[in-house]
Amino acid sequence: MIARPAILRVVVERALREDLGSGDLTTRLLFPKAIKAKAVIRAKQEAVLAGLSVAEAVFKKVDPKLKFESLTQDGDRVQSGTEIARIVGDGRSLLKGERVALNFLQRLSGIATLTAQFVEAVRGTKATILDTRKTTPGLRALEKYAIRMGGGRNHRMNLSDGILIKDNHIALTGSLKLAVQEAHRKAPRGLRVEVEATNLKEVEDALSAKADIILLDNMTIPQLKEAVSLINGRALTEVSGGVQLNTVRAIAVEGVDYVSIGALTHSAPAVDLSMDITPSKDNR
Repeated sequence: MIARPAILRVVVERALREDLGSGDLTTRLLFPKAIKAKAVIRAKQEAVLAGLSVAEAVFKKVDPKLKFESLTQDGDRVQSGTEIARIVGDGRSLLKGERVALNFLQRLSGIATLTAQFVEAVRGTKATILDTRKTTPGLRALEKYAIRMGGGRNHRMNLSDGILIKDNHIALTGSLKLAVQEAHRKAPRGLRVEVEATNLKEVEDALSAKADIILLDNMTIPQLKEAVSLINGRALTEVSGGVQLNTVRAIAVEGVDYVSIGALTHSAPAVDLSMDITPSKDNR
């Protein structure tokens, strides 16, 4: 499921209010009466799709009488020119929903497409591609869904979803080791404790405190190699910080368990899609 129905409804309604304002002035002036029309959404580049149900929700919110037909599915890899969906109904409603529907589809498909590229880059290693909480405010559920459509996995959905001790937690606690020990002592039964380490000394402290997962942050490949060797399976390993598509495989082959990448959501380029609307023949 892309998101709980209540979340999806709120996101779609907010986006439409933002775009429509007090109404589509151009459409209202040009088409005072209903005009039967059909629309086709096409890919203009190779992409992995995500967000079809959001696009459908947009059009249905604008006009429940519109007929939305998905010709593809989320997670599909499509080529340039592929017809993704068709919508039939009042052309005025198609015009009102066009930009918002495409914005969602282009954004989410962009995330899915970039994720798929990272997943492909580490194929054959044991590394799993993870996202982060660096998401667009209010769109996290949708963007993390797009990560899954691209073959990645979700890290924490929110701050209540796991224990991850980072640099500022350590600064306020006084030491990495103490922070991990306190988290273990107070954590709900069975919940793993993850801690960020930026050098080998911190890795040693994390191991001494029995961290379950050690996040190796912004390390060079030589540092990473030493850290993985030092950990030697005593904790799971995650790498984060400045990971690029051209560097992720060199990281993955060192034997890390996870690679988390904020760019999947904060820097994914939108996929190029178009929507062409034509009048239906029975308007004549």
